[in-house]
Amino acid sequence: MILLNPITILVAAAIIPAVILLFEIYKYDRLEKEPGRLLRSLVLKGIVATALAVVTEKIGIAVLSRVFPTDSFIYYVFLMYAVVGLSEEGFKYLLLRTSTWNSADFNCRFDGVVYAVFVALGFALWENISYVFSYGLGTALVRAVTAVPGHACFGVFMGTWYGLAKKQQIWGQEDMSVVSRTIAVVLPVLIHGTYDLLAVIGNTWIFVIFIAVMFAISFATVKKQSAQDHYL
Repeated sequence: MILLNPITILVAAAIIPAVILLFEIYKYDRLEKEPGRLLRSLVLKGIVATALAVVTEKIGIAVLSRVFPTDSFIYYVFLMYAVVGLSEEGFKYLLLRTSTWNSADFNCRFDGVVYAVFVALGFALWENISYVFSYGLGTALVRAVTAVPGHACFGVFMGTWYGLAKKQQIWGQEDMSVVSRTIAVVLPVLIHGTYDLLAVIGNTWIFVIFIAVMFAISFATVKKQSAQDHYL
């Protein structure tokens, strides 16, 4: 039976966590639901961001390995923040902004959170498929409670500031909008870099605590932003 096919099981295990989170963030969009065509395109943009990040990360690793010993702490710091974090969150933001900033559908502040999380989970979904096919079902289970919701959290932080930036731009506060857009990139890069650095070299308990705090703040942020959502 096709349902028992090992490939089908691996694909399902890789996709289901992201799909569940996509429906969850969609549920919190209480004022005006976003059109399906736009949301589907944002998931696809997240997949494109994955491919772009792979290229820049390979280049970054090649450069770093010539500058620092690959087993040194400074190597990992630059790798996780300047290469991985900046590449992944930078491309997410780039594709997010080019797809939604001037969209007529971007008419509520919480839309920024929805858009950013959909891009982030498109990224996580495709990345998860590659990891699961490389390392097996056990990896899917671990990533279902770490990396996939982690990307969603990065999207929440990005989208919160992105939505604020849109509000400020509409209200004629262009300088403040630029600052908020900058934070929308820098904050997720720093959080993402810290997540990866702790995952590689940190104490397990510190990593678990970091994840728990990040998840709690993200969930509280989503609830607050949804409850206080308003038309722009």
